[in-house]
Amino acid sequence: MHTPDLQTRPSPAAAPLRLVLASASPRRRELLAQLGLLFEVCAADIDETPHPGEPPEAYVQRLAREKARAVAAHRPGQWVLAADTTVVLDGDILGKPLDAAEARTMLARLSGRTHSVFTGVALAGPGAPAETLVRTEVTFRPLGAEEIAWYVGTGEPLDKAGSYAVQGKGGFLVQALAGSPTNVIGLPLGETLALLARAGLALPWSPPEESCR
Repeated sequence: MHTPDLQTRPSPAAAPLRLVLASASPRRRELLAQLGLLFEVCAADIDETPHPGEPPEAYVQRLAREKARAVAAHRPGQWVLAADTTVVLDGDILGKPLDAAEARTMLARLSGRTHSVFTGVALAGPGAPAETLVRTEVTFRPLGAEEIAWYVGTGEPLDKAGSYAVQGKGGFLVQALAGSPTNVIGLPLGETLALLARAGLALPWSPPEESCR
């Protein structure tokens, strides 16, 4: 009786990598979806208060790390990706404005100047954790009071760090950008893929969705 060579048998297809995105941000969800990666969303609930004297770079990296760990603790065996982004000018963290008045104040400060956008990205799961920090320099064109008032009136700045969205109506504010554009939106895609690769993760892409004909 002939015994088949087991080495000649095709190996079963590996199960596709399915990430858990530890973020409620629709912008991060949209960016990750553009890559075709399979993922689910499970927002992390952590204290995001900065530590006294904590540098902005350390702040975003710590929050990304804590978000990833918090979700991974409830998802054994799964890889969890987390990120946190902040806008920094003169050493000050410009978070989401409390109201329209604060948004106008932030935009007036940013007018005609260059600021930094930092994003910390962290990966936690069944293997060794990994993280990276990405910085992008953004220069605003000089803005008039009427332009600022109009933009704030659109409502777009009110839930954005730094009071603007470069991928939306706020694109007209920007004069120059040095670094990753997607970092400014909330998730530096190139660096995120490199992070996954450094962690030793294969990246089986999901097939593109077919459109109706």
